[in-house]
Amino acid sequence: MAFLADALSRVKPSATIAVAQKARELKAAGVDVIGLGAGEPDFDTPDNIKNAAIDAMNRGQTKYTPVSGIPELRKAISEKFTRENGLTYAPEQIIVGTGGKQILFNALMATLNPGDEVVIPTPYWVSYPEMVAICGGTAVFAETTLENDFKLQPEALEAAITPDTKWMIFNSPSNPSGAAYSRSELKALTDVLLRHPHVWILTDDMYEHLVYGDFQFVTPAEVEPDLYPRTLTMNGVSKAYAMTGWRIGYAGGPLELIKAMDMIQGQQTSGATSISQWAAVEALNGPQDFVEGNKAVFQGRRDLVVSMLNQAKGITCPTPEGAFYVYPSCAGLIGKTAPSGNRIETDEDFVTELLETEGVAVVHGSAFGLGPNFRISYATSEALLEEACKRIQRFCAACR
Repeated sequence: MAFLADALSRVKPSATIAVAQKARELKAAGVDVIGLGAGEPDFDTPDNIKNAAIDAMNRGQTKYTPVSGIPELRKAISEKFTRENGLTYAPEQIIVGTGGKQILFNALMATLNPGDEVVIPTPYWVSYPEMVAICGGTAVFAETTLENDFKLQPEALEAAITPDTKWMIFNSPSNPSGAAYSRSELKALTDVLLRHPHVWILTDDMYEHLVYGDFQFVTPAEVEPDLYPRTLTMNGVSKAYAMTGWRIGYAGGPLELIKAMDMIQGQQTSGATSISQWAAVEALNGPQDFVEGNKAVFQGRRDLVVSMLNQAKGITCPTPEGAFYVYPSCAGLIGKTAPSGNRIETDEDFVTELLETEGVAVVHGSAFGLGPNFRISYATSEALLEEACKRIQRFCAACR
């Protein structure tokens, strides 16, 4: 349609949202579907956080807020960065947005010019390259491998950087792979970035608190303080605090960049909803014990899913360190014939046949830039995960 902007021709719809929608439609039609595509915790928001929102409403805190966030939340975020990450961001170096997605988008909008490149490791969250495209930049993909547990190697990062590189987007723990970087693994990457002073680092730390065993989370500016002046450290309350629908993301960064993002947001949405901001203050400042409890549940689910998937014929599933996803390879099924009689040529064929044959909805890996794989979210009950994995095993065994 000639009326629409040219930029739309560069952008694809979100595959994860599409899978969730298809699962909902099939369920509504009476089909027994287990949806494993959603990237949100199945836990309810803790009562103390909900009560903080109710209290805010009762106090009349229902008006417009400053574009960058209420002072109380920016102070809580500043203290969180100091307490948990060893990073000093003054409140004026912090911006609050309507979810982490808005933070990322505004940062790219504020900085990208035509011809600017953004290095994105594969597999990547589906929105990164689309945001870069909308903002006029060019995504450059740095590939990872299953053999390296989907972690970017310094040589691959070095090879992806050019004189036109403006940003590297770094997501640990990763959506979709669950891969998380230890201090030494991250130091190898920050050493590369030190050699390229024109490259800025855009971190996505949304899954920071969802790491398992004795794994210790670290973020780039914490590992390499010399990168602090060119790092935007993004996070939010969605995953750790089960607050996806509250839509609060935030970031700390250089004052000039934060001011530019504030200007864009001021012409776009203005401040995030006041009630959600007060809830987020309580999330960051209040009791944290439930986070550990939720982590223990997620770890049990991860171990169940990894074990059962590795018993499925043709599937290889590494054990991720964090988030609530696994990213198994279905390479052993490519070229096989599904129970329907259709030949499986791609990971998209695999997930389509799996949904239509067994009613299990997962997301194909090529949507995340690396296949033949698929992503499973284990943010649902053990009973449903066990049933879904049994169906996947049955489907794989029936492929010829």
